[in-house]
Amino acid sequence: MDINYIEKLKEDATTELKDNILAFWMNNTLDLENGGIYGKLTNSNKIDKKAPKGCILNSRVLWTFSNAYRTFKDEKYLKVAKITYDYLIKYFYDEEFKGLYWMVDYKGNPIDVKKQMYNLSFGIYGLTEYYRATGVKEALDKAIEIYQVIEKYSYDEKNKGYIEALERDWSKISDSRLSYKEPNCSKTMNTHLHILESYTNLYRVWKDDSFKLKFKELIEVIMDHIIDHNTYQFKLFFNDDWNSLEDVISFGHDIEGSWLLYEAALILGDSEVIEKAKIFSIKMAEKVYADGIDREKGGLYNEIKDGKLDSHKAWWPQAETLVGFINAFELTGDEKFLKETYKMWDYIQRVFVNKEFGEWYSVVSLEGKVIEEVPKVEPWKCPYHNGRCCFEIIERLNKIK
Repeated sequence: MDINYIEKLKEDATTELKDNILAFWMNNTLDLENGGIYGKLTNSNKIDKKAPKGCILNSRVLWTFSNAYRTFKDEKYLKVAKITYDYLIKYFYDEEFKGLYWMVDYKGNPIDVKKQMYNLSFGIYGLTEYYRATGVKEALDKAIEIYQVIEKYSYDEKNKGYIEALERDWSKISDSRLSYKEPNCSKTMNTHLHILESYTNLYRVWKDDSFKLKFKELIEVIMDHIIDHNTYQFKLFFNDDWNSLEDVISFGHDIEGSWLLYEAALILGDSEVIEKAKIFSIKMAEKVYADGIDREKGGLYNEIKDGKLDSHKAWWPQAETLVGFINAFELTGDEKFLKETYKMWDYIQRVFVNKEFGEWYSVVSLEGKVIEEVPKVEPWKCPYHNGRCCFEIIERLNKIK
């Protein structure tokens, strides 16, 4: 183990986080006229001031800058966190039916009011992180309230787990998809993974006994139904009875899930769950290491659908690989994971970092050519994956001596 390289990676991650990612979002994305975060910026920082604003983007920026303030205690980060917190409560929060809207227009008027559980989970994630950073009780109260409506309206009493989406008033919805690329199904890996992530952060600050049981059950649902016990990869789409509906491998979700699952088990604090999650976490990381890395051109492949490789590479799987492989190294002591982390960092710096205009590109080709038509900021593109990987690198490598 090269201690000097570990120290350099920590320094590089701190610089990347402060001077590129956080600085970009502070300097380029705040809508000072209408509030919140601009809905769209191109790779050359051209702003579409009238682009709709997504709740997921707002919640993820809230999480990122709350974490930044909690970590670095710099008031400039608190300022951005407060802007996004205030915007979330004022424009995305549904006063009548509770929960959060999916999308508002550039002035904050609701334009898509469905209740997508994936979206609500990120609301909890951002609100709980803001509470951790500031102690503002309203943020925790709202997070608990969102958890309660998820459990009241989305929980599947018969088969466990959570249905994807409902109408604004919590009635049934005909199309529950997160995106047009997905099948219209009742349950997905993606929503369960991010409810897990949000429940982990909520349990850090709210040790409610009944919530603990729900949290534990969700961890077990993921291990029992969503991870394929033969391949140690996620199954992605399901019907009510947990029958898998499509043949898709998502390397980014697999490596992200490997560390989020183990983190959840640690926060829960149940020794049996921790040991079981550890096994899954290691096996999932091993599978991504074996099958997901492009050893010729670098980076992590996106996905394989019906046996066909997606030829593009997205920013977020690269970021999650950094955390997932450091986590795998911590669990196994196998330095191959640490070495692959160094390679991935170099690949990201070489291919994904937008050195002229800041932040990271969203998507590149298999060969590393930037797909310019994909914006650098839009409802899904945010500082959460790459910002979080830097936070995790700093925290985790500080423990390695």
